[in-house]
Amino acid sequence: MRIWVDADACPVVVKEILYRAADRTGVQLTLVANQALSTPSSDNINTLQVPRGFDVADDEIVKRLDAGDLVITGDIPLAAEVIEKGGHALSPRGEMHTTENIRARLNMRDFLDTMRASGVDMGGGPAAFSQRDKQTFANELDRFLTKVGSLPGNPA
Repeated sequence: MRIWVDADACPVVVKEILYRAADRTGVQLTLVANQALSTPSSDNINTLQVPRGFDVADDEIVKRLDAGDLVITGDIPLAAEVIEKGGHALSPRGEMHTTENIRARLNMRDFLDTMRASGVDMGGGPAAFSQRDKQTFANELDRFLTKVGSLPGNPA
């Protein structure tokens, strides 16, 4: 099991939590971005720089993803592709995307995109990343890694 990060828009505090988790558990962490990233020196932490372009990082993650891998992303369409391929998707705010909830989230995203495209002012966008978001993410990541680590054949 690997952890992939859609890193271009991932909050720094989430990356820091992931760095500690990778070192603590030995799970391989790969941050995928269209710009160079600075990460701690670790055998468990890698970066993958992709060319700039629409969904280039997302496409690369999906291409390299194995069933059972975890992807950290706030991108709902990417989360849907990850789930379809047998992976797990966790948002930086600690929301685990599942086969049970991803369709509703995709529908809401598409509805809001349609509203914005038709000129409806939808307000300011997502709330600022909070301490509570950080804690929720850390807790959900820990739950996931504990669950995966307890499965036979997993080193986490």
